Amino acid sequence: MRKWLVQLRKEKKLTQQQVAAGAHIDRAYYAQIESGSRNPSMAVASQIANFLNVNTSIFFSEHISEPFMIALTNSPIVVAHCDLKLRYTWMFNPHPDFNTEILIGKRDDELDLNEGTSGLIELKKAVLRTKGPVRRKISFPLSDGLLTYDVFGQPIYNESKDIIGVATVSTELLT
Repeated sequence: MRKWLVQLRKEKKLTQQQVAAGAHIDRAYYAQIESGSRNPSMAVASQIANFLNVNTSIFFSEHISEPFMIALTNSPIVVAHCDLKLRYTWMFNPHPDFNTEILIGKRDDELDLNEGTSGLIELKKAVLRTKGPVRRKISFPLSDGLLTYDVFGQPIYNESKDIIGVATVSTELLT
């Protein structure tokens, strides 16, 4: 079951039929993708992702290379993508306070409003404004205290070389 996909569809107040039509696929096929009984091809995943405004790679997150997963799972590193509206389209290894099924499609300020999330939004806006990498230390009040991250953001480009979002890598710093 792709709970994140069901959650995102419901948050957007869409039916399975509407998503299927927007992605130009059969509703029954979409239902099977949502339930996890079928995996979409890269082309179909791209069509659904484009319609829902998420990163296509989210459909294949469970197939991320084993060395990548071993190296980053439970590490102090969070990797994420967001679109031009700063809504998350993909995240790997978030802090335990966050659930990827809930945060996809949301902005940082919709998840929590504090100096950390405001700083992260400003970093992402700076990446989009300068069209280049930006790096800052940002502190977040989380359940296990005030955590400081070294956050590096850079633009994400499509095949036409247009900026379509921001990728970030955040490393928790020891204090």
